[in-house]
This record gives sequence, C-alpha cells and structure tokens, in this order.
Amino acid sequence: MSEDARTLARLRWRSRRGMRELDALLTRYLDQCWHAAAIDERDSFERLLACEDTVLWPWLSGREQPEDESLNALVQHIRSLPVRP
Repeated sequence: MSEDARTLARLRWRSRRGMRELDALLTRYLDQCWHAAAIDERDSFERLLACEDTVLWPWLSGREQPEDESLNALVQHIRSLPVRP
C-alpha cells in the first residue's frame, strides 16, 4: 500500500463520526477533492478532523462559522460539494 493510500485510509477512518450526516459530508470531501487538494487544504482538513462533532456539526450545517479563515474556507467548500449517487 502506498503512503498516499495509507493516508487516505487513515483519514477515511477519522472521518467516521458519531453522526451519519458528518460522515457523509467528510467522506464526500475525501472522495471528490482530497487527491486534487493543495497541501494547505489537506492540512486544514486534518485540523478539521481534530475538532469535536459538537463543533463540526454547527459549522458544516451552516449555523456557525469557524473563526479560522482556512477552516472557514474549507467548511464552505465542503458544504458546496454536490451529492453524487
């Protein structure tokens, strides 16, 4: 298994949260954007995964915004991703 595949598998595991809605949003980002993401965006995603579900859900549901600009940009990006069947 390549290093990139191991990283993706680790992130996919960390994206499994206590809420199905969070799982769907975070894994959608991994599936649609991770491979093309810049290093800064990848770093922001890892920082996002370090947040508690009680913080993530208000951000990803649009009720609140992160104060950190890079996290806010990533949250907005994740929220804008199309749902694919």
